[in-house]
Amino acid sequence: MREQGRHMSLSDNKHLSAILLAAGESRRMGTVNKLTLPIAGTPLLRRTAETLARSGLAELVVVVGYEQEVTRELLQGIPARIVYNEAYSEGQMTSVYQGLAALNEPCKGVMICLSDQFLLDMDDIGTIARGFARCPTSIMVPVYKGQRGNPVVLAYQHREAILADRRNLGCKRLIEKNPDLVTALEMPNDHVLIDLDTPEAYANAERLLFEAARAPAAITMMG
Repeated sequence: MREQGRHMSLSDNKHLSAILLAAGESRRMGTVNKLTLPIAGTPLLRRTAETLARSGLAELVVVVGYEQEVTRELLQGIPARIVYNEAYSEGQMTSVYQGLAALNEPCKGVMICLSDQFLLDMDDIGTIARGFARCPTSIMVPVYKGQRGNPVVLAYQHREAILADRRNLGCKRLIEKNPDLVTALEMPNDHVLIDLDTPEAYANAERLLFEAARAPAAITMMG
């Protein structure tokens, strides 16, 4: 499935909620908590949370865990429900459970968002929201040139099943066991593939941001 032109307002994103996973220990980054690293002058976690908070979603839940005092400080002033995952060291799916359990607002779908996808912007969120609004299945995965990315979107109807079978049914397993429920949404850029897991990736971030900033300017000049 390929996304069509942009024609919806932020209010049309209200059918989606987002769970932002911010509980991990970022071990591959070394001794630094990667969520505190500045990206264009803004800490990584805050940058991602602000993008989601400005995107007109039904609800934003942020799941914290490792160094929760630090991450809560980074989120000050952002309209989001913050929940603590005491089992954060047991894996990412424990944070997904906490986020799903904390949802309060009615919605049709839930985006499972990673905190380190620093290139994701409001246009990308809008593309995903529009895609899910016309998605023929209950799970949608954004892809770029055939490569799967994030955030995955689950129909709200899957919430109870995942919460009821915490040990055996995670998002990845749900997708693997039910390929007929999954639709791939072809994205116009690679933002859904890029994250910050290592010092090398962080060193490369400024170049990626520079290129992303140049692209709209180049299109404007050509037009």
